Amino acid sequence: MDMHTVVVGTSGTTAEDVVAVARGRARVELSAEALDALAAAREVVDALAAKPEPVYGVSTGFGALATRWISQDLRGRLQRNIVRSHAAGMGPRVERDVVRALMFLRLKTVASGRTGVRPGVAQTMADVLNAGITPVVHEFGSLGCSGDLAPLSHCALTLMGEGDAEGPDGVVRPAGELLAAHGIEPVELREKEGLALLNGTDGMLGMLVMAIADLKRLYTSADITAALSLEALLGTAKVLAPELHAIRPHPGQGESAANMLRVLAGSGLTGHFQQDEAPRVQDAYSVRCAPQVAGAGRDTLAYASVVAERELASAVDNPVVLPDGRVESNGNFHGAPVAYVLDFLAIAAADLGSIAERRTDRLLDKNRSHGLPPFLADDPGVDSGLMIAQYTQAALVSEMKRLAVPASVDSIPSSAMQEDHVSMGWSAARKLRTAVDNLTRVIAVELYAATRAIELRTGLTPAPASQAAIDALRAAGVEGPGPDRFLAPDLAGADAFVRGGGLVAAVEPVTGPLA
Repeated sequence: MDMHTVVVGTSGTTAEDVVAVARGRARVELSAEALDALAAAREVVDALAAKPEPVYGVSTGFGALATRWISQDLRGRLQRNIVRSHAAGMGPRVERDVVRALMFLRLKTVASGRTGVRPGVAQTMADVLNAGITPVVHEFGSLGCSGDLAPLSHCALTLMGEGDAEGPDGVVRPAGELLAAHGIEPVELREKEGLALLNGTDGMLGMLVMAIADLKRLYTSADITAALSLEALLGTAKVLAPELHAIRPHPGQGESAANMLRVLAGSGLTGHFQQDEAPRVQDAYSVRCAPQVAGAGRDTLAYASVVAERELASAVDNPVVLPDGRVESNGNFHGAPVAYVLDFLAIAAADLGSIAERRTDRLLDKNRSHGLPPFLADDPGVDSGLMIAQYTQAALVSEMKRLAVPASVDSIPSSAMQEDHVSMGWSAARKLRTAVDNLTRVIAVELYAATRAIELRTGLTPAPASQAAIDALRAAGVEGPGPDRFLAPDLAGADAFVRGGGLVAAVEPVTGPLA
């Protein structure tokens, strides 16, 4: 991704900016408007801190300990302590792009002027991102309520110059050393600031935004592989006619059918529907209903995008500084809206993987493939062909089905029953991330099988778009039909081809932009 600058203002951010900062090299700057809003909100917090009346998060403890009023001489220590004590994650390290999204989205809320954080703290957050310093965040610790507390605490710990972080060179070092090496002064937290750095849905939102970006590419890729499979099975494209989908006007269904129809334009393999050795009246559901299944997933993805856009425009903290100067407690940190769509997407992804696997299996079964050799083998019996590639695909799909079990229906009370209903949104995001990874591999296996099957249909000419996909895949080093060979490298190559957007890029010069 090209270097560019993302300017953070008071009104939220975009999904594109999140991906640019998380996965690309985009720099982050605070707008003058954001700096003014930060300063104004801080004046409100400072005024409340000077009063004798207790204000949650400013002059009290936290959670179940909120009943204790904290004297001014202990408030800095209070803010440091909440970060240190809440940085209690365990398990494997979370990926770099997730942590960068987490930090950037927390900065987005801080810059809204609703948290009471000083401008200097916000600038330090931007400086850490721009330096390529990535806090070490662990897999377990967030319940998705009161925000992603443990993950955000590990990020805040880095701002304080404590704990461990990964430098731009990929080496994990003490955070204080990394800050010093980049000329960044550790922050000294004051009233409310420790709490404001921890109290958001930023981790689950960041993973949602990146999953949406990945799934948009994968749904287009799945339409292409479904078309290739239909072609390889000598199926009919008549079921893709626009007038059929107009009478059931789900938007995603129409988009998927249109994609498939454009990929199949000019095919010499379709239209042999009743001329092969096993004539049919209709194609199997996995072929005929591909637009209905993928389309339902597309519509689910569209709803998830709406939720993400709302969240990206939100300022999630507790308490918040309102425009009229009031500081009020709230429950906006609850992750339910995000958790639900994370779970919805895992369900849709599992079903898309499932139907793709059924098409692959059909391609390999001589009793259902309409003339293709068993397992697409070169010399069946001597060669096993793609038999075990389908096993691998089935294992991936099976795991995706387990990952589709919703996390958001679970809740384990915490904080001495003060936080007695939590969203488990972070857990929903983590399993969706794995599901998306698996789905990429599942689509890659279908692509590998379908392209081989088309090439085995000697004497018949595939659609120009299909041929473009085959040519690009072969140019990427993924071999075509032939005697058995070490298969894992070919499958890995197909995975990289799909994951990097190569499949979509290969066919769009022929089809035009696909939905």
